[in-house]
Parts: sequence; structure tokens; C-alpha cells
Amino acid sequence: MSIQNEKDLQGILKAGKFVAKVRELLKLLAKPGVSTLELDLAAKQEFEAAGAFSAPKFDYKFPGFTCISTNFEIAHGIPKKETILKDGDLVNVDVSAKLDGYYADTGISFIVGNSNETLQKLCDTAIEGTMRATKQAFTGNYLRHIGKAIHSAAKENGFTVIKNLAGHGTGKKLHEEPQVLVYEDKRDHRKLNQGLVLAIESFISTGSQTAFEESDGWTLVAGNRQGHLSYVAQCEHTVIVQNGKPIIATL
Repeated sequence: MSIQNEKDLQGILKAGKFVAKVRELLKLLAKPGVSTLELDLAAKQEFEAAGAFSAPKFDYKFPGFTCISTNFEIAHGIPKKETILKDGDLVNVDVSAKLDGYYADTGISFIVGNSNETLQKLCDTAIEGTMRATKQAFTGNYLRHIGKAIHSAAKENGFTVIKNLAGHGTGKKLHEEPQVLVYEDKRDHRKLNQGLVLAIESFISTGSQTAFEESDGWTLVAGNRQGHLSYVAQCEHTVIVQNGKPIIATL
């Protein structure tokens, strides 16, 4: 969607503030010995208290209020009581909601407890890539420059990107046009319009550039034809395109 009036702006900002709050809560609660289902139930309480709808559950019948992925899982991980977090686990929480008719989407990857250098660098690069990309979300800029910023951050830090996953428009639905690639497609000459709402996200990988769906029909992993899996970190913010400095609704 594109922001048309003050009501739209405040609606996106309110939804963005809510999902950011839940994201940070889950990050705080994610400790060794806690199950991903426990995290999701904490999110459920926040959704119900705010009168918000879980976007993946509401729109796609996802079996959880949030997507919580661990280790080699990239995205769309199903919260489970059997998935108990351990020290050193790579975790991604992805929180998207519909609140008062407006959608916002955010996510972060982080390490539970003690980290190793490579995984911490991976998470830091995902944040760096997304923050660089948000700076490209200004009126009249090329859409492809968002992906260029993400891919550049990955390459500079010795990583790759998952090329078949992308960000997207959002606002009145969870997933809207345009698709926001994590690399630059120089054939794409579309420009960004004032007020466009985007979910900008990075998918930074230790090796593979391709995501595959697991047999549960939801969970995504990254690997190659030899069956070797890669770690992937994600960072996502809902951003409003502006003439000057873009507005990040989910900080």
C-alpha cells in the first residue's frame, strides 16, 4: 500500500510499534531451556491483549502466532514444545500482525546465550544489510538499490544471500507488491513512490543461495544438491518510503 493520509500513517506506525514490542519480548525470553512454543504463547498473550491478529495465522492458517526458526531453519519455523532452546542456538523470530486494519512485519536473528564468532557475525551482517537497505527507501530511488545494499553487506563480510527469498510490500495485506529482492536485478527499472510501505528483509547465508521447503509444508532451510545445509540470518523492518529520510515503523 501507499500512505494516503494521516490515518494510514498512524495505522502503520501503531502496527509497527506493536510487532517490534513482541519481537523484543521474544528475544528477551529466548533462553536455554525455553521451548519455542512457550515463546509463541507469550506472543499470543500480547496479540490478544492488543486486539491484534497474527498475520500468518489469520492470512495463511499458519500453526502458530509467530514464526520461530532455529539453527538450520531459515524461516516459517513452527513453534513446538519439543524444540527446546540450547546455549549457542541460532534463532529467528518473525512477528507480523494486523492491527486496526493495518499490517506490519518484522524479524530478527540472534544467538541464545553464548555465541560463536561466525554466527554472531552472520546475525550482525543481517542487521547491517537491512539497515543499509532501509536508507535506500527514498522517493525516486530505484527499487533494485535496496537489494544491492543487502547483497553488498553480505559480500563484504564473506557471506551470500538467499536469492529465492525476498521482502515485499505490506500495509493492507501482509504480502503485497512489489517483491523486494535481496540482490540487485539491473533489469528492474522500477522507482519508489512516496508513501510506499515495504517490508525490507535480508537473508544472509554462510554458503547456500537457495531455500527449500521441508516436508511439514512450512519450514524453510538452505542447502545445496550435496545436501549440505547453511546457516542463515534474517533481519526485517517495515519501512515507509519518504522524500527524505525513510520512516522505519518497527525500530
